[in-house]
Amino acid sequence: MRRATVLVARLDNAGDVLLAGPAVRAVAAGARRVVVLAGPYGRAAAELLPGVDEVLEWRAPWIDPDHVPMTRAHAARLIEKVRALAPDTALILTSFHQSALPLALLLRLAGTRRIAAISEDYPGSLLDVRHVVDESVDVPEAERMLGLARAAGFELPPGDDGRLAVRRPLPPPSPHVAHLTGPPGYVVVHPGTTAPARAWPADDHARTVKELVESGFRVVVTGDETALTAEVAGTYAADLGGATTFAELAAVLAGASVVVAGNTGPAHLAAAVGTPVVSLFSPVVPAARWAPYGVPSVVLGDQEAPCRGSRARTCPVPGHPCLTSVTAEQVVQSVRSLG
Repeated sequence: MRRATVLVARLDNAGDVLLAGPAVRAVAAGARRVVVLAGPYGRAAAELLPGVDEVLEWRAPWIDPDHVPMTRAHAARLIEKVRALAPDTALILTSFHQSALPLALLLRLAGTRRIAAISEDYPGSLLDVRHVVDESVDVPEAERMLGLARAAGFELPPGDDGRLAVRRPLPPPSPHVAHLTGPPGYVVVHPGTTAPARAWPADDHARTVKELVESGFRVVVTGDETALTAEVAGTYAADLGGATTFAELAAVLAGASVVVAGNTGPAHLAAAVGTPVVSLFSPVVPAARWAPYGVPSVVLGDQEAPCRGSRARTCPVPGHPCLTSVTAEQVVQSVRSLG
């Protein structure tokens, strides 16, 4: 039986939402309408997911990094939106370190009849489908969320390989962006990250760009931080800093032969458009869960460094050894192996 309207919630960043894509497609195969509830940092990614009919935006105070206050008025805004939507079922997608229960409570107050989530904590009457997983085993995030969809009765349709995906066709880049990138076949270097603990130093990025160009690669530098992209591109690469929307960035990444990026949203966006990734991965979260999914990739960085598993946003170890140990030569060699 196809359910009428299903709400799928993933309230954090763009990469998290992209990794929810297979679960969303499973829901879409068994629902007439799929609405994604996303935070402001994930909305653009949600709008690119196949199977999504509508996106609602709401900032979750227990997840949002900007410390949004939890007030009665803020809660009421979500309750009113969900009550008007009247979903038959809601799936709350979370990472292993997040609780689904605050959102489950608000959805109950909005009248949602059936709620499914992964929950180690006893949920009482807040969940109808409590999916319990062994969190001592590092399962790729996309598969973990797809497991919840299956537990709630939603399966991927025949022929769906369960990889990340975006809507096709992608909007073409603007003429200005297309002029800067040139034809497909370039290497994209994306130096920015949402957390300093996941960042490779800018001068290492710049040295890599220089060595890639001297090795015969065309290089495009992407990101929102224009001062950073200008420093990294230098006089060697095309600088697209601040020049693309999220959808345009997807198109730029789709035209690349390889993407070099940290553990951040564009690495998952590259995977969603099928482009191999050289992943500069800080082990503050497990690579087994969060490395680029479903595409050829090389993970660089000391995965046994003292910061391992700390979930730190700022590196707790002097010298940031997990990533400063990576050399430009290693990155260039990895690009060659994937390209």
